[in-house]
Amino acid sequence: MEAAPAVLDAFFAGPRHLRPGGGCRSARLQAQPCRAAARSARAGWQAACASNSGRQPAPRVNGPPPPPAPALEAAPAPAELDLVPVSNLPRPLSISDLSPAPMHGSQLRVAYQGVPGAYSESAAAKAYPGCDAIPCDQFEVAFQAVELWIADRAVLPVENSLGGSIHRNYDLLLRHRLHIVGEVQLPVHHCLLALPGVRRELLTRVISHPQALAQCELTLNAMGLNVAREAFDDTAGAAEHVAAAGLRDTAAIASARAAELYGLQVLADGIQDDAGNVTRFVMLAREPIVPRTDRPFKTSIVFAHDADGTSILFKVLSAFAFRDISLTKIESRPHRHRPIRLVDDANVGTAKHFEYMFYIDFQASMADVRAQNALAEIQEFTSFLRVLGSYPMDMTPWEAAAAPYSRVDNTSSTSQH
Repeated sequence: MEAAPAVLDAFFAGPRHLRPGGGCRSARLQAQPCRAAARSARAGWQAACASNSGRQPAPRVNGPPPPPAPALEAAPAPAELDLVPVSNLPRPLSISDLSPAPMHGSQLRVAYQGVPGAYSESAAAKAYPGCDAIPCDQFEVAFQAVELWIADRAVLPVENSLGGSIHRNYDLLLRHRLHIVGEVQLPVHHCLLALPGVRRELLTRVISHPQALAQCELTLNAMGLNVAREAFDDTAGAAEHVAAAGLRDTAAIASARAAELYGLQVLADGIQDDAGNVTRFVMLAREPIVPRTDRPFKTSIVFAHDADGTSILFKVLSAFAFRDISLTKIESRPHRHRPIRLVDDANVGTAKHFEYMFYIDFQASMADVRAQNALAEIQEFTSFLRVLGSYPMDMTPWEAAAAPYSRVDNTSSTSQH
């Protein structure tokens, strides 16, 4: 900045004409009027810059401060803009939005098959206390709800102590890419439900899920009910249908919670054929959990083989037996993509054999070296092997259901009609 005045003097004074001999005093004297004119022009230039449209004065280069800027007319008010309220703008993603869902808590969304009051809803509440339970009308929908990020988990039944395996869910476990991350065992306590005031001898039909009908068959016969038995999508759905349609000649087999939700009365309590009626549910997630060895674990696998005979199955079972690994379940299902295999024999002709998939549950964690070595051996002589999940076993104690069956006094209900 110190060199700025000399630069401006040279700029406004113009070129100097020097004589030979190192300069001339008369030339410098002649340049003084020009310098005075330059200073006057510079002062005018600074005053012009100081106005700067009457808003922001320019910085003073040199000399006295510029005179005040003349007052300008007030600018017209800007037109009003149609701005979007800040509260309606989308909120940017934060790191909490990208964090995985908690293992437990009210923020966890859990899909189950059925309607409110179903046993699957109770299983979801036991598996994830305080969760947001999402009902689904089909097992397939519950699988897709997790895959499409509508739900965080799914809780679905796979077997019952009386009715056996739920084969539909075993097929869906193979079709979808979800992982088993846990299991829960739920005691099933069936009740015979009807509209208030309906008496048992007036019933002509009983509806419920096929598994529930099978689990109560002997008790219904012992009660002397001459009724038709019809299958329904689920137990709680049957109770809802009786209440919504006002069916006074139809009863439903469902839980006591379903009776409370849909305003039905309990005609008989604990009508299951066996007091130890338990359904096993699996908990499904998009990602597997890290297996551990500090608590009892269970691992589920599915495999297939192309060889004939039972030698391959014997080798698979031997791989577990030699390592002292206990099996808790073995289930075979026909291969959906290759159900039939043709075998040519010159003496007998063409034979048809089913192709099978084998499901096995064993009590060991994938973090256990024994389980790793067993699967490595099995993989050598099987054409297909997949680990469905390695997860903690349900070790919580449970109370057996009430002994079948207890009569419920509905005198007060019948007196209302």
